[in-house]
Amino acid sequence: AVDRLEADRRDAERLVAEARTALDGLPEAGQARERVSELRATLAETRADLGARQNAVDRLTRESQERKRRLAAIEAERRGWTDRSSGADDRLAELMERAETAKAELEQLASRPDEIEGERADLATRIADAERVRKRAADTLEEAERTLSATEKRLRRAEADLGDAREARVRAEAAVASARQTLDAIRERIAEKLECAPERTAALADLPPGEPPPDPAAIEAKLEKLVREREGMGPVNLLAESEAAELDLQIAGMRNERADLVAAIERMRQGIAGLNKEARERLLASFATVDGHFQDMFVRLFGGGKAYLKLTDAADPLDAGLEIYASPPGKRLQVLSLLSGGEQALTALSLLFAVFLTNPAPICVLDEVDAPLDEANVDRFCTLVEEMARVGATRFLIITHHRLTMARMDRLFGVTMGERGVSQLVSVDLRHAERLRGAA
Repeated sequence: AVDRLEADRRDAERLVAEARTALDGLPEAGQARERVSELRATLAETRADLGARQNAVDRLTRESQERKRRLAAIEAERRGWTDRSSGADDRLAELMERAETAKAELEQLASRPDEIEGERADLATRIADAERVRKRAADTLEEAERTLSATEKRLRRAEADLGDAREARVRAEAAVASARQTLDAIRERIAEKLECAPERTAALADLPPGEPPPDPAAIEAKLEKLVREREGMGPVNLLAESEAAELDLQIAGMRNERADLVAAIERMRQGIAGLNKEARERLLASFATVDGHFQDMFVRLFGGGKAYLKLTDAADPLDAGLEIYASPPGKRLQVLSLLSGGEQALTALSLLFAVFLTNPAPICVLDEVDAPLDEANVDRFCTLVEEMARVGATRFLIITHHRLTMARMDRLFGVTMGERGVSQLVSVDLRHAERLRGAA
């Protein structure tokens, strides 16, 4: 073990010497990184070896203590067997043999603690030496890391300076390109406005060769003023005369169209006035005819009395309303709304029949018109219907529930239910029934 520790010490000294040599001749940053990595690996191996040796020393110490405890136990056992030797000869021989064996072992182990102590001291020395080697290697590693960090910082600064230089170069190239474009644009503007090269502008402005140019701001203000004055004058329209002639032709056409429209409006107004006049005349004539028939029908339905029609606001018959004045027998003249229900029904029938007499229709449907009438009025109503049906060409269809009205009709139509839930249409010809009854 001592030889191994000595060999390890020499290896550590050699590694330290190599590390010092490497650090003394430290090359560039890349080689420094590699050497530092190697030194770190070697230091880790040394630490691991030192740990293993420390474990071996601890193990030997534990074995020495264990042997001491065993020697103490053997001595106690020997004393016990000596006390008991008087009672067992065989046992004594065995114990003597064991005592001799134990004594030999004790003699053998008596010098072992000193050897272990020497080995422990040697290991402690080697550990101290290795620790010094480790410290020197750690210092070397720290120095190498500081050198590496400084090198990396310088590298980053160099890269940043390179990036700034590249950006400055790009900005400068962009500024040069922009200046060239501006110069080209100025050249084009000079060629377009002044029709000369930029070198001839001073001569064109009558500036002496040695005289400095005037103030650009004053020149720019004067130029803007002249441009505004020119724009205020407006562009020159070369087609103004032809456009004015076209506008005159359009105005003349529009005037002719306006005159035609005014004449058409006047003709339309005259036509409307003529239509209104004819409509008023025909309305008044029809109103007079209907009023005459209405008065006659009213007297026939009521058996006397007096009634007439009147236009309200008669200034224009086309816009006038209609008022019905009725005076049944025994009553004073009043408007229709003041009459009873039966009287209003008879008055309305009078007006309806008057209209039919003025402009007959082929069919007239009367729905429950006899409901508010008494039997005397129903009889007069049925008589009037028979006369109008016999004299005119109008067919009357009356919907009623009154027995007297149904009895006065020529034909009856109804719906009956002979069986529950079954409806049947029934038609009865009363005139034919009367003839059959007369024949019987």
